Order: sequence, then C-alpha cells, then structure tokens
Amino acid sequence: MKIGIYGGTFNPPHLGHLAAAKYAVQVLGLDKLLLIPAAIPPHKALPEGTPAAQHRLAMVEIMADAMAMPNIVEVSDMELQRQGKSFTSDTLAELHQRYPKAELWLLMGTDMFLTLHRWHEPKAILDLAGVCAFGRTEQDGEELFAPQRDYLKQEFGAKIVTVTIPNLVDISSTRLRELLSGGAGREYLLPAIYGYILRNQLYGTSADLKHLALPELRACSYSMIRQKRVAHVIGVEEEAVRLAQRWGIDPEPARHAAILHDCTKYLELPEQLQLCREYGVELDELERRAVKLLHSKTGACIARAIFGEPDEVYEAIFWHTTAKENMTTLEKVIYLADYIEPNRDFDGVERLRALCYRDLDQALLLGVETTIQEMEERKAPIHAKTLLARNWLREHGVTIEE
Repeated sequence: MKIGIYGGTFNPPHLGHLAAAKYAVQVLGLDKLLLIPAAIPPHKALPEGTPAAQHRLAMVEIMADAMAMPNIVEVSDMELQRQGKSFTSDTLAELHQRYPKAELWLLMGTDMFLTLHRWHEPKAILDLAGVCAFGRTEQDGEELFAPQRDYLKQEFGAKIVTVTIPNLVDISSTRLRELLSGGAGREYLLPAIYGYILRNQLYGTSADLKHLALPELRACSYSMIRQKRVAHVIGVEEEAVRLAQRWGIDPEPARHAAILHDCTKYLELPEQLQLCREYGVELDELERRAVKLLHSKTGACIARAIFGEPDEVYEAIFWHTTAKENMTTLEKVIYLADYIEPNRDFDGVERLRALCYRDLDQALLLGVETTIQEMEERKAPIHAKTLLARNWLREHGVTIEE
C-alpha cells in the first residue's frame, strides 16, 4: 500500500492545498492520503489569531470531503492529540508502526522542501518516507528543485519526486489571512471553507450572519452540508426561482429558503432533538425517532435564528419534507423544487416537472401521493401532515389530469 502524508498548519486550507493533494494522489498513485493538521509546528510559531485546533481540523475535513475520494482521503488528528511540537519524524515513526508494510510518501511545498535538511531528524524522515515536493508556479521548476534533490539523495539516500502543478493557486497562507481580515480572499477558498470561516468569525472576519449577501449565504449553507449535497441545493435554488417567477411570487424568499433548506441535513438524531428542544419545536412520536423528518424543522429554526430569515422562509423550509394542509404558494414552491430539481431522476419525475409549470396544486397532489405510495411500498410509516396535505387538496377539488 502506498500512503501519502500531507501535513501542515492548514491555516486556512485553501485551493492550492486542495489542488496539490489531488495531484499527489494521481501522480504517486496513492492508495491512501492522510491530511494531518499540525498542533505546534516546529519550524515557526502559530501566528496571532490562529483558530483553535478544532477549527483547523474541521476546515481540513471540509477539504477532504470536497476531494470526493472517501476510500482514499482521510483526516487524522494524530498531531493534535500528541503533546509538544509536531515533529514530522515522530509522525512518520507512528505511521510506520501502524502500517509497517506501507510505502510512505511525505508531501510538501517548495519552501518546505528547500529547508528539509534543517528539519528535526531529517535522516529519520528520509529513511521512513519518500518525498514528493510540488511547486506553485512555473518558477518552482527543475532549476530550483534539482540542487536540493541531488543533495538529499547524496547525503541521505532520499527518494525524491518533484513536480510543478499547472495553474496552481499561488497564495501564501499569510497573505490569505490578511485578505480575509480585510473582507477579501474568498476566491482562494472552497465556498464551504469560506462559509465556515464566516460562521465562526475566524481570521478577523465579522460578517453579520443575519444580513449576508447571496454568495456569503450560499457559502455558509454549503459549509454545513457535505459536498455531494451541494449540487442538490444549487438545483433547488435554481428550480425554486423559476417556479416562483412562474407563479407570480417574489423569487428572493424562494431563493433564500432553497439555499438553506438542507442546512441541518447531516446532523444526527441527538443533535436534531437538541435543536428542537432549544427552539421549542414540538414533535410527534414518529418525528422523535425518524431523523429524516427533522432537518426541515431544525433547518427552519437555524434559518430564522442564525441567518435572520423571515417567517415565510421559516415556514417554507419547515414543511418542505412532509408538506401540510393549506400551503402557501411559497411553501408549495419549495416543496416541489426539492422534488423536481434537475439532479432528481426517478420514474415519473418528468411528468411532475411538467405539471409544476401547468398547475401547482395538481403538482403538489401528485407529489404527496407519490410520497405516500412510496412509503406504503416500503411499509414505512407515513407522516400525518402528508396525509392531511393530500386530503385537503382532494377536499378542495384538486384532481390530477391525465
């Protein structure tokens, strides 16, 4: 097994780190890549204002998730758990014990590579692992790498691979922190990491979460979900705006509700229940044990309490999973946008999409009836509000035209 080790303070992890990690997996043919945030870097002091270790760890986990390689990329807190300075030689020794038959590769940027011979126990490092050094720019090429590579090979018998990554984001973490403190720098970060920074007011940011511009609101939402869910949220936003415009309501509340509708999707049942208690949400027996029914309720609470969304947005998010009787147009739009957004692919979705733009109530009835039928086929309990939604529509003369 070939394992890559990519350590550093990740303060913060930016697009350059992401690109380098992806490229290393490809170039080296790694079976596993470990991303390891340092606790106390031995070569420099952590700058003033550095976030607590748990924040840096959380941002690295967001980066790992964005790589979409769950069977290859892992985040390790081994250096954060270890006392004292985060010496690479100690980390490699521990990894060698864990994976005695693995081929270890240490990944690093140009500056680290050029000073490697001055690190703590460089011989131990180079005995335990090969080194893959990557340059940020075309200037970080053979002319710069060759003397150091030759020296390390001659002095330590090192195994070295040097690469220049095309179009790599050229930004230092120091400069990025300066930009962030001045309200800039978003373009150098994954949106989800930028959103995490805003939500936690890291690096001198002080965004008013209740009055965010749309790019910042999206970033905050994406920071709360997994990368694989982002495409769905984008699709719901686009569909919700189209439906709102088609049925003559303000598209902006629809846009905001769509952006935030799944913001608590990945919380576990205890966390969901705690939020419901915190915000006074009353639950029925089914909801207390069915975690999939809770994110609409807790997401609505977060949208209103944290992001300052009005009651109409709160209600649209609150009912987007179960539906209910006598829904407003905005509530119908969010329920159906979630159902038919462009990434959805199930039997009957094209019929439902067409109906959404012809008759909203008929589309809503088809949506809830489809849900009821699916739950019956799975022998799963059906939420009372979903049944009430169907019955209310039927009682008010809504039928589905063939």
